[in-house]
Amino acid sequence: MSERIGMVSLGCAKNRVDAEMMLYTLKEAGYQIVADPALSDVVIVNTCGFIEDAKQESIDEILELASLKKEGRIKAIIVTGCLAERYQKEVMKELYEVDAVVGIGANGRIAEIVKDVLAGNKQEVFPDKTLLPMCGSRIRSTPYYYAYLKIAEGCDNKCTYCAIPMIRGAFRSRPMEEILFEARELASKGVKELILVAQDTTRYGEDLKGEPQLAKLLTELCKIDEVKYIRVLYCYPERITDELIDVFAREDKVLKYIDIPMQHCDGRILKLMNRKGDRESLTALVKKLRERIKGVTLRTTVMTGFPSETKEEFEELAEFVKEMKFERLGCFAYSAEEDTPAAKMKDQIDEATKKHRQEIIMEQQQDIMAEHAKNMIGRTINVLCEGFDRIGECFFGRSKADAPEVDGKVFFVTEGEKPKIGDIVKVEITDTLDCDVMGFCR
Repeated sequence: MSERIGMVSLGCAKNRVDAEMMLYTLKEAGYQIVADPALSDVVIVNTCGFIEDAKQESIDEILELASLKKEGRIKAIIVTGCLAERYQKEVMKELYEVDAVVGIGANGRIAEIVKDVLAGNKQEVFPDKTLLPMCGSRIRSTPYYYAYLKIAEGCDNKCTYCAIPMIRGAFRSRPMEEILFEARELASKGVKELILVAQDTTRYGEDLKGEPQLAKLLTELCKIDEVKYIRVLYCYPERITDELIDVFAREDKVLKYIDIPMQHCDGRILKLMNRKGDRESLTALVKKLRERIKGVTLRTTVMTGFPSETKEEFEELAEFVKEMKFERLGCFAYSAEEDTPAAKMKDQIDEATKKHRQEIIMEQQQDIMAEHAKNMIGRTINVLCEGFDRIGECFFGRSKADAPEVDGKVFFVTEGEKPKIGDIVKVEITDTLDCDVMGFCR
């Protein structure tokens, strides 16, 4: 079998893991996997459907591939992922160039679907979403030294602005033994940094054991010798227990980096979002984390323009962000998603106001992050080398405080032995470049 398969995976790291598993299934079925979709016979677009911008990115990608198909450079386009699961019959109706639309429950059947499409049969396949494979071999698309490790699928939180429970189904954890087996396999292939992902990592194991098991899972992962770093993303604030904090503080391999999507700080807005907490409780959590975990890096995301958000409530959010001085922060303008409770709420905020508020938060955060960068000068830190910048004539990498794809870089020069990609080196920070830092490797 000589047909070539290309994959474009959009959206979050969880979606990327699904794409990697599909690629392995296709390779095992005898297909040739190619890096450049334009050089393939069949292109699979593993889409995101979380917010409007992500949906548009998916559609734009499909349209670009459609032009290649029209030119005869590719034979077929298959749409998988969240957009396919969410809009099902609408995708092929609106994008007639698409040859198959595949719900997430059919990911394990991707080789069979490709064969049917190449035989000229258009496909629309939407089995139960809980049939989505949660484990299996994969062709990793990340550099050899780090890998995403998906520990659960779906979500039960039912935030009023979010369509994920509709798209991905109920929260379901992977058995711990299965996760540990995969982690050991990844470590044996040179992975130094494991990045744990789920829609809500702090809920891990609750459905299996009746109580969260993330602290125990982290403790067990730390026993894998080859793994040097363990990073945890998507921790819900109300589920960060004292037991979990103790693990972050105690275990050297668990990075002192906590990603906590807070979304807002005003109690009324959080209640409308079907989220817990208020400014007082969130401030107390930040204070506790900084007191108990030495050198902790806190990342959060917030949202502007949620329905009925007043000028005063937005100003409270801006003040909160300024006061907390989060080391890392992303801000999104609220996106009204079909069939979510928030989309039906009264007092929707106009787009211009939402975007303007988002810009204010991000401008504030740039100043905060620049200040954090300046405070790094004079310190010596571990940096995972990721490459060489030929224009800047320097190496670059990530510190423990930087997650791949979302955070910044450390740029450095060395007069000694040149580091290899994947090496962990010590860098003395000597200067800043906007919000990034620069230094010297001795």
